[in-house]
Amino acid sequence: MQTPLLPVIQSPVSTSTANTYTDTNGLSALKKDPKSPQSISAVAQQVEALFLQMVLKSMRDASAAMGESTSNEMGMYQDMFDKQVSLTLSEHQNLGFGALLKRQLSGKPESTTAPATPKTGAAAASVSAALAHSPTQFVARVLPAIRRAAATLGVNPEGLLAQAALETGWGQRMPRTADGAPSLNLFGIKAGAEWSGARATADTVEFSGGVAARRRTAFRAYGSIEESVRDFANLLKNSPRYHEALAAGNNTQAYIKSMGRTGYATDPEYSNKLNEVLSSDAFQTALGARTAAL
Repeated sequence: MQTPLLPVIQSPVSTSTANTYTDTNGLSALKKDPKSPQSISAVAQQVEALFLQMVLKSMRDASAAMGESTSNEMGMYQDMFDKQVSLTLSEHQNLGFGALLKRQLSGKPESTTAPATPKTGAAAASVSAALAHSPTQFVARVLPAIRRAAATLGVNPEGLLAQAALETGWGQRMPRTADGAPSLNLFGIKAGAEWSGARATADTVEFSGGVAARRRTAFRAYGSIEESVRDFANLLKNSPRYHEALAAGNNTQAYIKSMGRTGYATDPEYSNKLNEVLSSDAFQTALGARTAAL
């Protein structure tokens, strides 16, 4: 049987990287300056190529296990082809592994901060990628603003706090703006046509007729926690659909049940989920710790 010709894979000539898998001179030259950006990029590329090679080999092995056998000669050519494909892909495709390794080798840690969305009259500030790293920290950060809003609305702040915890996963999960800044949207308020401020997008699960569907949704973005809570309070105060919820006063359970009935969220289990947050040990412990600190 005539051995099929292998396709020729060409890579641009480079003095800092090895662009064929048999070329060791390029990487050997890197040892002269192992901390240079060129050296770090080349090493990261080679590691990524090895990973891709393992993926391709696993695919070949899976084919062999299913009875698709090849001759020794053909197997050798396939192995050569896989190695060259892996190296070429790592050179020209952004697969992520190489970029992560370059950051680690260069001693530059992953950034954990992002700039807040600038607002008129306010300077841009650095905001943590996560609003909080624990329920206690989350409550400490948002409760002062929530208490002020609750006093204005005439309701118990615990209902609002439970909503903020549920909507953001205790500050761990918020939509982000186009530049990667957290939206600080504590209550999952969507950005409709009437919203003229900053926006952030995220994938959400929406319910229609009891059926869940994943959608890409635009949300409002804010410059501060205070602004986010104030906007939520204005939404409740200015919309007739929430009059019953506000009439609950200090009765948190009545507020939560009413919020479920108003359709604030499309999730039919919204009220039950709010109650789960409210009765959780995490909520009670975090709230108790904040109260004790006052």
